[in-house]
Amino acid sequence: MDDQGLENAAILLMALGEEEAAAVLKHLAPKEVQGLGEAISKMKAVPSQRVNDVLQLFADSAGDTSLLVGDTNEYVKTMLRLALGDDKASLLIDRIMEANDTAGIESLKWMDAVSIGELLRTEHPQIVAAILVHLESDQAAAVLKLFTERQRNEVLVRIATLDGIQPSALKDLNEVMSTVLASGDRSRKASKGGVKPAAEILGMLGTAVETSVLDYIREADNDLAQKIMDSMFTFDDLVNIDDKGIQSLLKEVQSESLVIALKGATPEMRDKVFKNMSTRAAETLREDLESRGPVRVSEVEAEQKELLKVVRRLADEGQIVLSGGGDDDFV
Repeated sequence: MDDQGLENAAILLMALGEEEAAAVLKHLAPKEVQGLGEAISKMKAVPSQRVNDVLQLFADSAGDTSLLVGDTNEYVKTMLRLALGDDKASLLIDRIMEANDTAGIESLKWMDAVSIGELLRTEHPQIVAAILVHLESDQAAAVLKLFTERQRNEVLVRIATLDGIQPSALKDLNEVMSTVLASGDRSRKASKGGVKPAAEILGMLGTAVETSVLDYIREADNDLAQKIMDSMFTFDDLVNIDDKGIQSLLKEVQSESLVIALKGATPEMRDKVFKNMSTRAAETLREDLESRGPVRVSEVEAEQKELLKVVRRLADEGQIVLSGGGDDDFV
C-alpha cells in the first residue's frame, strides 16, 4: 500500500468510529495494523472535503465488488470433495488453505523479538528454525540477534536445509507454544525454509555475524554456504553499489569477462557500468557487447559468479560497501 492509500485507509477508519474500526483491524496483518496506527497518530486535522472524497472512493470500490458465496473456504472444500473424492481433495485443500491459516505460529507476528527470543531460547535449533521461517525476515533476524553465536549458526543451517514442515510437526510446535499462543484446530504442511529465507535473515544480521555463520556452515557444507552467499547478493544487486565501489571493481575485472557478464545484465546494470568508465572505454564496451554473438547462459552465469567473488573480496578489504546488511555503525 502506497502512502496515499495508507492515508486514505486511516481516514476511513477514523470516519467509521472506534468499534467498527476495531472490527476491521482484526482482519489485517500486524504490519498493516502498525502502519495504520502510525498514520492515524500523525493526523491532527483532516479537511471535510478530503473525508468525503475518501468515503466516496470506498463506496465506489465496494460497489464494484460482489461476494457470490457466503463462506468461500467451505465452498472450495465442498466443491473439491464432490469433484475429486475425499482423499484427493484433502491433499489439494491443504495446499489451497495453507495461506489462510493464521492460527498458532502465525500469532508470533504480533509479538516483539525479545518475547519470542525468551520463548525459543531453550528450544532445539530445529524447532526454532521451523518457527522463524514463518516470520518476516527482519523479525526473525531480530530474534536471532538475541541468541548466542553457536545458537545462531545452528538455526541458520537448519533454516537453509529445511524442506517443508509436516502437519504433525506443526501440531507439535503449537503445543510447545500453547502457553502464549492460540492453538490452531488444524495444521498443514507449509512450504517454508530453504536457502533464500536463510540468506534474507542472515543479510540483516550484519557483516560480523554473517561471516561467523558462513564460516560455520562452510565447515559442514561448502556448497550450501556458497548457495547462501549467492542468494544474499546477486549480480543485479551491483546496481546498488556506489560509483566509487563500481570504479574499484572495474579496475579488477578483465574486459573480456566484463563483456560476457554484462550480456545477461539489466539495462540499469549496464548503464551503471558505462557511467563509471571513461567515454572512450564505455564506447568500446558498448561496441563489444553489440558485436558479441549469442553467449551460453551457463557461461554468462559463470563469469558473473567470478565477478561476485571479486566484489566480496573488495568488500572484505573495505573498498566496496554492500547494501542490505544490519550494521549501522559509523567509524
